[in-house]
Amino acid sequence: MSILFSEDQKIVHIKNTSVSYVMEVVDGKYLVHRYFGKVIRKYRGCGEPHYFKRGYNTEHECSISNVSFDDFPFEYPTRGHGDFRIPAFAIAQESGIVFSELSFKSWRVLEGKPEIPKMPSTFAEKNEAETLEIICEDDTAGIRVYLYYSVFADSGIIARYQRVENIGEQTVMLQNVQSISLELPARSYDFLSLYGTHAKEGNINRFSLHRGIQRIESVRGSSSPQHQPFLALMDQQTTENSGEVYGIHFIYSGNFLAQVELDQFGNVRAQMGIHPDTFCWRLAPGEVFDTPEAILNYSSQGLNGMSRNFHWLYQYHLMPEKFADKERPVLLNSWEAMYYDVNMEKIEEQAELAKNLGVELFVLDDGWFRADNSSRTSMGDWKCNEKKLPGGIRKAAELIHSKGLQFGLWFEPEAVCKNSELFREHPDWALCVPGYQMTEGRHEYLLDLSRQEVREYLVSVLDFYLKDGTIDYIKWDMNRPLTDVNSLSLPQEQKGEISHRYVLGLYEILDRITKKYPKVLIEGCSSGGARFDPGMLYYVPQNWASDNTDAFDRVQIQSGFSLIYPPVAMGSHVSITPNHQTGRTTSLNTRYQVARLFNLGYELDLTKCSEGEQAEIAGQIAEHKKERRWLQEAVFYRNETPNENFVSWSSVRNDGEECLVFIFQKFFNPLYSHGQFRLSGLNPEYEYLETASGKTYGGDELREIGISVPLIKEDFHVFTFHFARVDRETDEGR
Repeated sequence: MSILFSEDQKIVHIKNTSVSYVMEVVDGKYLVHRYFGKVIRKYRGCGEPHYFKRGYNTEHECSISNVSFDDFPFEYPTRGHGDFRIPAFAIAQESGIVFSELSFKSWRVLEGKPEIPKMPSTFAEKNEAETLEIICEDDTAGIRVYLYYSVFADSGIIARYQRVENIGEQTVMLQNVQSISLELPARSYDFLSLYGTHAKEGNINRFSLHRGIQRIESVRGSSSPQHQPFLALMDQQTTENSGEVYGIHFIYSGNFLAQVELDQFGNVRAQMGIHPDTFCWRLAPGEVFDTPEAILNYSSQGLNGMSRNFHWLYQYHLMPEKFADKERPVLLNSWEAMYYDVNMEKIEEQAELAKNLGVELFVLDDGWFRADNSSRTSMGDWKCNEKKLPGGIRKAAELIHSKGLQFGLWFEPEAVCKNSELFREHPDWALCVPGYQMTEGRHEYLLDLSRQEVREYLVSVLDFYLKDGTIDYIKWDMNRPLTDVNSLSLPQEQKGEISHRYVLGLYEILDRITKKYPKVLIEGCSSGGARFDPGMLYYVPQNWASDNTDAFDRVQIQSGFSLIYPPVAMGSHVSITPNHQTGRTTSLNTRYQVARLFNLGYELDLTKCSEGEQAEIAGQIAEHKKERRWLQEAVFYRNETPNENFVSWSSVRNDGEECLVFIFQKFFNPLYSHGQFRLSGLNPEYEYLETASGKTYGGDELREIGISVPLIKEDFHVFTFHFARVDRETDEGR
């Protein structure tokens, strides 16, 4: 990797073995984008546009003839001086005027990668990354903007964020500070995103980019299940394994805006950052504001190439290092077996069966602190109901540990309900708008995490349960969107900061807890995948992808999320059938196979499982324990399928020596009985033994021809294949 400057210091070229990013300073003040894509040796001005004189336009002093700011590729654009496309930056000055004009001042190279204060971001050792810092200023407004570009060795990743500093004498209001703005040349692109709703997250949406602005967003206070803070632009011919892809992902857990504009000439501008509709930040003289980080990801090897980049980055340069390669325990969660009606007898009965089947972690979900068996009471108090659990959580933990299992506990720290001691004592601690009725969600309000006393209270609650070391795992839930977004503690001029301050407050709590208790495994959850985002992944190494545990739906949900997250970041459970969310019936084997490549768990009443089912579960867990080490470190691929009736995944060991293949048949359909499934990621020079049949195939055969599957008269059937490398001489001797 290197960051190179031209002899005249007008051009900077960020590069490694995979990617190049080029910018130019025009006339000493205009910072413009020139190239982002597959690595090139040197940039010499190739492909620069030819401008022409046209009407209904603006004129500017610029050395480039006929240049128009309306199609000039500004690196960090503002509006008001001739660029009418989407802006990345906007401030309101004390005069009330909304105007800014940023001019280039300087650039320099930083060793390694800087941290972003008070926020999650990717990290790297000094020899693993290099960072370009660019300074632009608006002298009239007294604003300095630092643009940061971090490049990692041998990956198509550029990490971006900005810092805004008030170097003037007036207080300004930041109205829009996007974390990334990217200019792409005029050509035909497809737009790809992930959309959904509760219990149906991670759906892939792909369409041809058209003239105008296409946007996805969240104004729900969290990243939301409706839209993942991710988009990709790609060639219209791009597949899983070929074609160019430009992916953007936002390391943030709050309101976001991701938008792409296709302008009059076919040029593309893509942006992502905090949603300006719910953001306005007061920046006094001498103060600074840092944006969250955005990840820019280039692949010339299709969507699987993009996924490999994201997976590597998030597993080894974002999630807590302690858990990157640590084997995740097989768990049993109490929710679908007990719901709110928990007691010590049920816990002991489930734990004893779990121990015998090979489960390693028992998780006590919601209900342990409730005054009754509903969601209407006690939220926010976090006092164990000892009528349900005599001796409290400590006694429950001792019981679980006595059986050789780890103990996990469910929390929803951010919520409070009306029928609680906390709300009766501190009603002002909740988000609320005076004079208006407060809005409930799941019979809850949300605490105002912008308040220091609220954060201290929540840290003290968690500390009370964690300090004696009896809790090994936390499921951190959050079950409603933000409404009534107002803090009674912030002055009028800072009301626009509340949504972002809520997220910063959450990050502070998580930062303090994870630093004090680094051995505790935390799994994020928000009614499933409503806050499954890279910001949370910095603190919690795995996330509950969806409350929907139905195998059929989970295939789609996990396929969608696999575009951006490694399997080790996703919890996947085997639950009861008919499924509690969909009513669908699938076999125990199908449910297991769908969860097998991910963090395996069970969420069912073991007392209702037959002896045969218990034996099957024991076999599944034993198999998973044998293979989970290499699966967690493996490269995950979505294999292209011959038709829409199938979904196929592969996990290939890093050295290419081993591969586990999953093929899901949605429905029995003879019309789709003759397809071939080509396998991604295998080494074409290796020979592979398919362990079940004893047959040997070349890696090139499996990649170019593929395998076939028999016609099975069963809906929701799963085929699995295990391939292991064999010595070529041994194979030739067969």
